[in-house]
Amino acid sequence: PYQLRGGCFRKLITRIILSSNLSSPHSHPSSTPPTKSATMYPPVKPYESGFFPAANSDKHKLYYEVSGNKQGDPVVFLHGGPGGGTDPKDRQFFNPEKYNIVLFDQRGAGKSIPSAELENNTTWDLVRDIEVLRQKLGVTKWHVFGGSWGSTLSLAYAQTHPDRVKSLVIRGIFTLRQSELRFFYQDGASHLFPEQWEEYLAPIPEGERGDMMKAYHSRLNSSDEKISLAAAKAWAKWEMATSRLIVSEEAIAQSEKDDFATAFARIENHYFINEGFMRNGQLLEKQEIDKIRHIPTIVVQGRYDVICPATTAWALKRAWPEITLHIIPDAGHSSREPGIEEKLVEAADIMVSKGL
Repeated sequence: PYQLRGGCFRKLITRIILSSNLSSPHSHPSSTPPTKSATMYPPVKPYESGFFPAANSDKHKLYYEVSGNKQGDPVVFLHGGPGGGTDPKDRQFFNPEKYNIVLFDQRGAGKSIPSAELENNTTWDLVRDIEVLRQKLGVTKWHVFGGSWGSTLSLAYAQTHPDRVKSLVIRGIFTLRQSELRFFYQDGASHLFPEQWEEYLAPIPEGERGDMMKAYHSRLNSSDEKISLAAAKAWAKWEMATSRLIVSEEAIAQSEKDDFATAFARIENHYFINEGFMRNGQLLEKQEIDKIRHIPTIVVQGRYDVICPATTAWALKRAWPEITLHIIPDAGHSSREPGIEEKLVEAADIMVSKGL
């Protein structure tokens, strides 16, 4: 019954959007009509996995795995969060006969150790880690694929090492500008999900609610484990509850897992409090875009994404007209939304077919 209601709602929204869309092919991104959910590629098991030492750190050991075709075109998958970790299903975006598929858990996330560790954990540390992994695997250039925070890291990596990137497929564009953070964590998404917002507010005294990220920071780093865990679960639940067009109970359940919630919330908040360790709007600056303008890039964006609203994908398109931008009219943020999932699989297929 839940899926039926969701499907009917998506169809209604789609009719409204498509009937009012008067886009010009010369000035607007493609607004892709929804179709049946794409069949992801079949599950595949890694042929290699293990841990590698993070760049310039004796503390962090990062989990990685490689699957698919050993002689295939290499692709690295950059997960979201930061702090979200990878999932076995992430392998299934890629044709295992054509791709050599590399996944890894970023510092403090997933299977990497120590879990939820904030020391020596910055955007530029992660960029260096990607290079360490590339060199470890003997890869000269690879395709880069990431969504949400993974799109941030993909852009940061490509702008630092453009000569190592064959293509970019990025989803739910997030550039960590203050306006983006304020929309989701202070005043914006709260207007669309008011009941979930009240749960997010609950751990924070009314007098501290003028800066929710700062208020959460003190609690997530509290020496009292009960306080920090309660804050972590509330932080994670807010994002899980708003990640799809139709609220996913499965995603919300993920936020109740102690280890996931702690790593996800602590690392996200750490990065956001520190403004991503970069200039506000840095990834969209002309001198940064010019470094990667030549790289074939496909962007997939949910129209109703409230975590990473479409305005940022549009800002990227304006700064970088050469990209292909697909706006999915009946989708929110998650890569598991049917229309987004389908377009990501298609984009990966396109990139590997180019023989870059």
